[in-house]
Amino acid sequence: MPGLPSAVAPPADLVAEPLTASQASEAVGAVLRQILDERLRHCRSVDPVFAQELATRLAALVERGGKRLRTAFAHCGWRAAGGSGDATAVLRTGAALELLQACALVHDDVMDGSVRRRGGAALHVDLARAHWAAGMRGSAEDFGTSAAVLAGDLALAWADDLLTETALGTPHGRHLHEEWRVMRTEMVAGQYRDLHAEAARSSDVDEALAIATLKSALYTVARPLALGASLAGADAYVVEALRAAGRCAGLAFQLRDDLLGAFGDPARTGKPADDDLRSRKLTYLLAVAVRLADATDDHLAAATLAPDADPGSGHAVRRVRAALERTGARKLVEAKIEELAETGLGHFERAGAHPAVRREFAALVERATGVAAHRTEEVA
Repeated sequence: MPGLPSAVAPPADLVAEPLTASQASEAVGAVLRQILDERLRHCRSVDPVFAQELATRLAALVERGGKRLRTAFAHCGWRAAGGSGDATAVLRTGAALELLQACALVHDDVMDGSVRRRGGAALHVDLARAHWAAGMRGSAEDFGTSAAVLAGDLALAWADDLLTETALGTPHGRHLHEEWRVMRTEMVAGQYRDLHAEAARSSDVDEALAIATLKSALYTVARPLALGASLAGADAYVVEALRAAGRCAGLAFQLRDDLLGAFGDPARTGKPADDDLRSRKLTYLLAVAVRLADATDDHLAAATLAPDADPGSGHAVRRVRAALERTGARKLVEAKIEELAETGLGHFERAGAHPAVRREFAALVERATGVAAHRTEEVA
């Protein structure tokens, strides 16, 4: 494929010794920069306006980072399945995951109407501002939305290209691609269920868990672990143990994200702390609060959290937060996060990973969920 790299090597000093998961998170940044440089050169050869106004903005969003957790979990899965030596394929898979994450974020911000991402303006907002500043014709908001959809599509195309190139260069490429194929469909299914739940004004706990699992848990932890394990030629038992570990740890991660979405500090999270509350997005936190309010006949909380309640004002958002606290939903979700994190560690042990890799996984779970490992005798 002209203009696209067939391989991007990690920094030489990170190949001689086995990478840790933390080092993999850092190293993927260098790999991404090389890949993005190649993609942008190709875009400029296609059309300079498209390259400058859309592709460059997308590349900047990708380079602004995030936690790079998916890369870390992919590397952890690779190591758990016995992977060692040259980590190039793992880092390239991690880079593909980061590009896929950019697609998800751009589209999610459009659908949710979010205005900030990773400490800056959301891409559709930035594009709308550029339209307005240039004095262009038509609605700046419509332009920003349409252009952001295209940017998300471009990120997905870059991710698919990179994963395909990587799969073609490894003896276990068929299994790698199969995990990737299923993951993409799960992501879309989760996003649709999220939209459907909002339109249906659902408050169902099981539905909230299904959405969190499809939209985040599988794609943030379970599939990255399995992608890494596939690169190491893992057998079905190991892959399934890692998927089970990832489902639990990933769900714990999403529940923590829900709490941050309701109570977090925007200065630390890089995104508003009240978008989910204003839109009444169905989260496990909200669904549990509704169930507890009904069970305890807390009519004030039930009315505040009801699907037809209007939490648009700052005062209304504060009432929702108070209801989440008063019903005990926040504490219950905290306990659920701890339970899921511990269960995830237990499943990971079944994969038979070296103790050092188990420690790395435990550290990643703590980083993602805020829950320190209690299974010290197993992971020490």
